[in-house]
Amino acid sequence: MSSEKDLRVDIIIPTFNRAHLIERAVQAALNQSYWNRLVTVVDDGSNDATKHVLQPYFSRPDFSYIQLKKNLGTASAKNAGLLLTGGPAVTFHDSDDIVHRDKVLRQLRVLTRQDVMANECLNWAPSGKQSGTRIDVDAVLTHHSLILPDGRQVDIRRNLSLIDDVFPNLQMGAEVPGDWTHVNSGLFRQDVFARFGGFENCIEEDREFRNRIILNGAIVWVIPELLLTKIETSDSLTQSAASDYDSAQRRADRDMVWAKVAEWRSTGKIAPVPVDLPDLEIEFASNPAALVARDIPMSKRTAKTVRDVIATSWNQPVINTKEAAE
Repeated sequence: MSSEKDLRVDIIIPTFNRAHLIERAVQAALNQSYWNRLVTVVDDGSNDATKHVLQPYFSRPDFSYIQLKKNLGTASAKNAGLLLTGGPAVTFHDSDDIVHRDKVLRQLRVLTRQDVMANECLNWAPSGKQSGTRIDVDAVLTHHSLILPDGRQVDIRRNLSLIDDVFPNLQMGAEVPGDWTHVNSGLFRQDVFARFGGFENCIEEDREFRNRIILNGAIVWVIPELLLTKIETSDSLTQSAASDYDSAQRRADRDMVWAKVAEWRSTGKIAPVPVDLPDLEIEFASNPAALVARDIPMSKRTAKTVRDVIATSWNQPVINTKEAAE
């Protein structure tokens, strides 16, 4: 991977009907102390004033606004952002996140370290690494604060929660359901997506992705400082009756996640997830030159859609894609 000095970071912000919040998230991303970043907002078919609010940013070369024709859901919006950006490092910010100015810089300095070793006192065989050798960090997470709708602030500092679906016996005493270090705001190498795919189309997409990369041996580093504040609102997925932790949809998604853990216990691996977005259509893109195809497993029909979006609609060059059998 390139050095910190020239490595471009894609900051992808999926959003839906958050016109009242989105500018704050964009400003926080654009004001990051690390200079080489492209901020991409994926507007998941909003019917409010999101496009109007962000229009003053359309002329910036470090900003890209992608408006989807229809609402596809959070996981699919993240996948759309992945498909149409090509930076060697990627992070996702929610539209209601407040990020520390140095978050990306701190994460990037860890991601590009060349002195991380596979300590000889640890068992590296399950991760496919050899003790005593240099290893690359695949993902850098941070601790975060959570502001709940009742006004409470909970600081999430539970590194062990990264494996709560595998060893729930280690997770006692969590203050809120899902009291885990936040994977959604992690900084990831492009290679992580090339090896393991994108997000499952579900509302537990972060949880499933977290398990998939860790159980497949990705090297994850956790910065123990609070570099992000998450604000839970009445329309957050975890607060909505249709998608909160007690909802039927989330329970079904957790069953899927746990089935994959069972697969890992049986086989030692979790299969990659090729991106499949047959309904992907772009209504508007503010920065066509920023649209490139990421090297990530995807279905043949999705690869064709990406080629059409980039090469036909905006006449942009296409780089390599991995087409998976449908």
